[in-house]
Amino acid sequence: MTAASAEQPAVMKPVLPRLRINTDLATRILTGFIRDSITKAGMTRAVIGLSGGIDSAVSAYLAAAALGAENVLALRMPYATSSAESLSDAEAVIEDLSLPHLTISISEMADPLIERFPDMSPLRRGNIMARMRMIALYDQSVAWGGLVMGTSNKTEFLLGYSTIYGDSGVALHPIADLYKFQVRQMARHLAAPRSIINKPPSADLWAGQTDEAELGFSYDEADQVLFLLVDERYTVEEVAAEGFDRDFVIQIWERVKANHYKRTMPNIAKLSKRSIGHDFLYLRDYTGRAGRV
Repeated sequence: MTAASAEQPAVMKPVLPRLRINTDLATRILTGFIRDSITKAGMTRAVIGLSGGIDSAVSAYLAAAALGAENVLALRMPYATSSAESLSDAEAVIEDLSLPHLTISISEMADPLIERFPDMSPLRRGNIMARMRMIALYDQSVAWGGLVMGTSNKTEFLLGYSTIYGDSGVALHPIADLYKFQVRQMARHLAAPRSIINKPPSADLWAGQTDEAELGFSYDEADQVLFLLVDERYTVEEVAAEGFDRDFVIQIWERVKANHYKRTMPNIAKLSKRSIGHDFLYLRDYTGRAGRV
């Protein structure tokens, strides 16, 4: 290698093509997962928060295919600062699938706490909104008789871009093993409205908010690095050798590690011979008799 060639920057090897999935197979797996998870809980229905974004749209199409549209209750839960576009995009999904639906404003629930602290940051306000929405979803879960289904993707979970007991506090997560890039693939495959597929991702927690502006990088950039670090088990140095900025790779990996607690059940201190989460471990659908097993 010459001195001149040694000084040339590394050429980034394309990773996004390796993230492409068989959407037909993914649809069969995910609809089967939804149907299996809900029937094992003794139910036939699901409740889903429909934000007007791509993640909840894909989740709604999958749930309708798995359970029948008549068994999927879609909730639109706007706050005062929510965009009209979000409501109309959610409405497009509701109309396309003929979903039972409700619109419940969370402003009246969230404002008393928000107004008590005038210096509250956008992050705190957003967390309150996310948790208020989960209160509404679980209330309708009882009224409707269905499990609350999550709409978060793998990129968000790995980066910690979620709210504990907010969007992460659900009974099942059908698309949480799909990176954002793959969610877009699924949206096209399921024929979701183009307006939803093409618009910038946003939690719609305050006016003008977008996920990528808040994160400081694009989902495509994050997905490529996360795929190598998590799925391919690359080290930081190996990912950097693929041509990615080393500082960016470190930033992503530090976020993954720092937010691990969001992806696990609360830790339980061990005092007994059989502690929940340590020794008392069963599959989620365990239905054993009381007493000795």
